Amino acid sequence: MDDSAVPRPEPEYPQHWEADILLRDGGTARIRPITPADAGRLVEFYEQVSDQSKYFRFFAPYPRLSDKDVRRFTHHDFVHRVGLAVVVRDRFIATVRYDRIDHDGRPSETGTDAEVAFLVQDAHQGRGVASALLEHIAAVAQERGIRRFQAEVLPENRKMVKVFTDAGYVQRRSFADGVVHLEFDLEPTAASLAVMRAREHRAEARSVQRLLTPRSVAVIGASRRPQTVGRALLRDLLAGFAGDDRPVHAVNRNAAPGTELDGVPVHRSILDIPGPVDLAVIAVPASAVPEAVAECGAHGVQGLVVVTAGYAETGPEGRDRQRALVRQARAAGMRVIGPNAFGLISTDPGRPLNASLAPVLPARGGFGVFCQSGAIGVALLEAAHRRGLGISSFASVGNRADVSGNDLLQYWEEDPATDVVLLYLESFGNPRKFTRIARRLAQAKPVVVVKGARHTGSLPPGHAVPATATGLRDATVDALFQQAGVTRVETITELYDTGELLALQPLPPGDRVAVIGNSDSLGLLTHDACLSAGLRPRTPVDLTTAATGENFRIALDTALSDPGVDAVIAVAIPPIGTSAHAFMGGRLTAPDDPELGSDDPEIAAALLDAGERARAAGKPLVLAHLALTDLPGRLRPGGIPAYPAPERAVRALAHAVHYADWRHRMAAAEETARVPELDRIDEAGARTLVEAALSTRTAIAARTQPGGARITLPDADAAALLARYGVDVSPTLPAPDEESAVRAAATLGYPVALKATAPHLRHRPDLGSVRLDLTGEPGLRRAHRELDALLGGAAQAQLVVQRLAPRGVDTVIGATVDPAVGAILSFGLAGAPAELLGDVAHRLVPATDQDVASLVREVRAAPLLFGWRGAEAVDTDALEELLLRVSRLVDDLPEVASVDLEPVVVAPHGLAILGARVRIAPLPVRSDLGPRAMSTL
Repeated sequence: MDDSAVPRPEPEYPQHWEADILLRDGGTARIRPITPADAGRLVEFYEQVSDQSKYFRFFAPYPRLSDKDVRRFTHHDFVHRVGLAVVVRDRFIATVRYDRIDHDGRPSETGTDAEVAFLVQDAHQGRGVASALLEHIAAVAQERGIRRFQAEVLPENRKMVKVFTDAGYVQRRSFADGVVHLEFDLEPTAASLAVMRAREHRAEARSVQRLLTPRSVAVIGASRRPQTVGRALLRDLLAGFAGDDRPVHAVNRNAAPGTELDGVPVHRSILDIPGPVDLAVIAVPASAVPEAVAECGAHGVQGLVVVTAGYAETGPEGRDRQRALVRQARAAGMRVIGPNAFGLISTDPGRPLNASLAPVLPARGGFGVFCQSGAIGVALLEAAHRRGLGISSFASVGNRADVSGNDLLQYWEEDPATDVVLLYLESFGNPRKFTRIARRLAQAKPVVVVKGARHTGSLPPGHAVPATATGLRDATVDALFQQAGVTRVETITELYDTGELLALQPLPPGDRVAVIGNSDSLGLLTHDACLSAGLRPRTPVDLTTAATGENFRIALDTALSDPGVDAVIAVAIPPIGTSAHAFMGGRLTAPDDPELGSDDPEIAAALLDAGERARAAGKPLVLAHLALTDLPGRLRPGGIPAYPAPERAVRALAHAVHYADWRHRMAAAEETARVPELDRIDEAGARTLVEAALSTRTAIAARTQPGGARITLPDADAAALLARYGVDVSPTLPAPDEESAVRAAATLGYPVALKATAPHLRHRPDLGSVRLDLTGEPGLRRAHRELDALLGGAAQAQLVVQRLAPRGVDTVIGATVDPAVGAILSFGLAGAPAELLGDVAHRLVPATDQDVASLVREVRAAPLLFGWRGAEAVDTDALEELLLRVSRLVDDLPEVASVDLEPVVVAPHGLAILGARVRIAPLPVRSDLGPRAMSTL
């Protein structure tokens, strides 16, 4: 029978290959597989391609596609032949196709090579379309078992040659018969990931820039009623945006012909507006939004601010509406702020924009501000206004369905007007990406964050968050912030306290603080606050309440000139004379001196002079004052932060010290930090053990259980896996009865320990489940009988014998894979410090030698490791090496879901691992290593 006559079933459509992408100019598009239903789109697309581009694709004049060509390019099996298209407004703008081939270049169904070819409409060349297509077709090919692409390109097709050569893959290049032949492996490399992320950065930064700098804006939903949201948005826009070259338009479906609002003609549809509209602010009922978005897409709008509520914050139906909104906007090339957004602000003096519900455009300044809550957005803007601080740009994005904090971080990294980034976050859409971007940004600009919704289960409704990020532990968030150089604060007040100091003062070179002022009591309070914050203050210099401006000037100059001082806190109270005083209006005033204000101009002048010297010396100067309500205003021109309480000044300074130290360590780490080469590493052997464990019947059955497929390895298997990475667990032998215990001790050698390993007794010496220092058979037998009686039987307690470890400090080491952020390495002292007090430090994996050194020293109980109260210091070098080995293991083997070593007894020489538990799971999906794609939550 002729098999070719048997019709093949239609291949299953690979829905997961669809993705929204950002292009180089900030526009959006959708990548999806090409199907037979796309025949008409393909023909229309090809007609829009120039003759030269067709020649570059087919190496010959090819004016039109035949019916056979159309069938070939639209019928794919999605395995050996795959075609992808980039779609905008339901039209193709680019295509790519691969065909599997063998080593001789012939069609194949078993080869691991494929021939790839692109075609991009001329109007869309230069937008990064082909680069994005290459990333996605490469990921598809890898999924289908293809390991290498081949391409033939005419030498004069320099744009396409550049697409391949700039991609960062390992390449081989040759030239024959007038054609450039390229071969490149598809395995991601450090270079290809760097290229991908650099393109992602440029595209996301550009997309935000387009939103903040529109040439024209339309308010859809502007109403005649002054109290409506749409009318308020129109008024706010007109206050700073309108002009002959930057028009504002009003749209209201029910407007009568000739209607004007605030001097602006009202159109019934955005399609009626002559000329382009870059940004549309939508304030219509949720039911009317889809029509408004469709018209915006048809008119070529680049971005939307959707103030309308009624989306994911209302429940599942609202979330479906939200997803449909984002899909509709992206398909038309538009980005979305919102829905349920407060709005978008730019204070660029040449192109101001207030597309928000804020009634007044903030002052110009160096703060980039992002938040997810409209109410918090109001508070942030009000706080900046009250403190006289300016803003470069502001975004309050509501449900964060599309544009997120990560996008704004990308933009602010490039924005010369932004000096400090302030964030109010309630959730993370992509914590891995946030860490990567924030770490890069914080090396140049401070990032200060208030994290709301700290506790699991308090995630605000409506936020677009993947399931893996909903249960992000606060300790994980702290580790994420710490390694990214992000300064975490507790309140909005502290956010601006810290941001103001970081924006206006130099970073402190160290933590040594001089305290100088005219109040001994206030100086002592400041000194104590410094100690509590981990700073090293000098004894306060008290100038007495009679101090003059000259006294301040001399004392401040002395401190700033001292090489042993890194920062100065001036403390001041109102000048107090010898005559009677009355407390009036929040200040001390002399009844016979009505000209006496709430500060001393001479002290202000001295502080301003000292501020200039402090800036020249690279040392921050801040003021802590009481009741001097006019003094902050006098100091503002000199950029000296003034705080009405000493603890606020100290907290801000402490944050600056920690941030400066992080910057210094990051700069040094680029030169010195490394992941050391370790001996006794058998990655291949470890991988074989993991694969075997995952293929067992128990592991396969576990995949169907609620909560995933994490499998706890038997103790022997866990020890074997750890040994492949040079992590030696002290062996144990079962002791179900006395005779077994005696034989086990003889095998291991005395002295030994006898302990229970049942899950409910493990690591619970407080329950009497351990006997130590057993030096002979009589003592061992007696201990066995005692535990057998105490714990309800040796079998139930799962008694084991283990060789006694040398005396030292009990510690606990762990590594856990958080699906949202990756692997996290943890360290603490065993028992109460870690379990009761939460004294555990964390680092993201892979950890460097400097990471593990700081990890060991970060826990509050660390002095116990370094000879506290005359005890002998333990072998921290061995401890740090063990941490590096665990980090390497979980980094090499992503199937390892967690490793717990407890206790690890660190002795003066060496250490002993007395307990270990390893859990594994099928290989997780690493979205941060795949092709660029926008979130579809």
